[in-house]
Amino acid sequence: MQDLTRRKILGAAALAAPALLSAQNQQDEVNAAIIGVGGRGTTVLTRAVKSPKVRFTAICDIDPEARDRGATLAKQWKPDLLADYRKLLERKDVDAVIIATPVDLHKEMAIAALEAGKSIYLEKPLGLTPLEVKQVVEAARKAKGILQTGFQLRYDPPRRAAIEHIHQGGIGPVAYMQGDRHTGDLPPEKPWLFDASRSGNIIVEQAVHIFDLMNWAMKTHPIKAMGLGGINVYQGRPFPNRSIWDHYACIFEYPDNIRLSFTHLYIDPRGFSGISERIWGHTGAVDLPSGTKSVLTEREGQAPKPEVLWEGDRGDMTQNAVDAFYQHVRESSEPLNNVTYGMYATLMALMGKKAIEEERIVTWDEVAL
Repeated sequence: MQDLTRRKILGAAALAAPALLSAQNQQDEVNAAIIGVGGRGTTVLTRAVKSPKVRFTAICDIDPEARDRGATLAKQWKPDLLADYRKLLERKDVDAVIIATPVDLHKEMAIAALEAGKSIYLEKPLGLTPLEVKQVVEAARKAKGILQTGFQLRYDPPRRAAIEHIHQGGIGPVAYMQGDRHTGDLPPEKPWLFDASRSGNIIVEQAVHIFDLMNWAMKTHPIKAMGLGGINVYQGRPFPNRSIWDHYACIFEYPDNIRLSFTHLYIDPRGFSGISERIWGHTGAVDLPSGTKSVLTEREGQAPKPEVLWEGDRGDMTQNAVDAFYQHVRESSEPLNNVTYGMYATLMALMGKKAIEEERIVTWDEVAL
C-alpha cells in the first residue's frame, strides 16, 4: 500500500495541470477561434483568452451582441467577426475552434470543423441521438485534428485525485456509486434549453458531466439503465411548450453488478441544492468534489476523520481544461477527455433517457455504435 500515500496521490493529481504537459515538439502559437458566444461560450472564451501562446483570429455567432462580446474579450488580437461558421472554417489562420453552441448544432459544426482540418473543443454532449454521436466519433477518428470534449470536471484537482486513488486500488474494488445534481431550474434567457428536441433534455445536456466521472472511475460504460421522471412542478414554465423534465431518477448497471444511483432535480428551493458524486469500494469510499476518502470500519467506536487526497489551490477547472486543449493541439496528443469518453457519457445519457421515456430497462446494445 506504499504507492497509495498522499504524496503519490498529490503527484498523480498534479498531472491535471496543463503546465506539466510536455512542451517538446510543439508549434509556437495556436491560432484560435470560437463558434458560439452565449452563456457557456462566454465562460469558456473568458478563460481561453488567458491561455498562453494562443491568439484569437476569429469570433463567430449569429447574434451581433454576442459577436461584440467576444470581440471585447479578445480585443488584444482584433479578431474578425463572422456570422457564418462555414466562413470561419474556410480560414487558413484558424487551427483550433471552440464550439459552444446549442446541442442541436453540435454534430453539424463538429463534423464540418474536423473535416476542415481543425482541432475542436466541443462542449458536451456529442449529439442528440446515437446516430449523431456515431457520426461525430467517426469524423474525429479520421480527422487530422483532435477533439476534446467539454468535461471540465476532469480538470478539477480534488476530483482527479479521487479518481486516481480509485484506479490505484485505494478503496478496493468499486462496489457502488451515487450522484445527485440538484441545482434549481435552468436560466429562462435560454429558451432552447427547455426544448428537449434541441437540448436532449436535462439528462443529456447536463448530467453527462457526472456520468463522465463515473465512467472514468470505472474505465468503461454501463450496460443497462432503468428510471422514472417527468414534470411535476414546472409544467408550462418558464415557457408554455416546456418539454424538459424537472426531476428524474435513474439507476445504471456496470459490469460485475456495480450500480450507479443518480437523481437530478430542478425543483430545489434556494439553499437546498447541491451536487454529489460518491464512490464506494470494499474498503472505503471517496467523495469526488472534496477529494476525500473515508475508510470502512466497524460501527463501534469513533469514526476516523476522512483522509484528504488533495491539498492546494483548486484553481479554475475550465481554465485548466482549455489550457490543456491548446497544449494537446500543439503536441497533436490525445486529450484526457477524448472522443471515446465523450461517446460513453453521451450514449449513457441517451440510454437513461430512453429508459425513462419508455419506462423499461434499456441495454447498452440499444444505443451502442
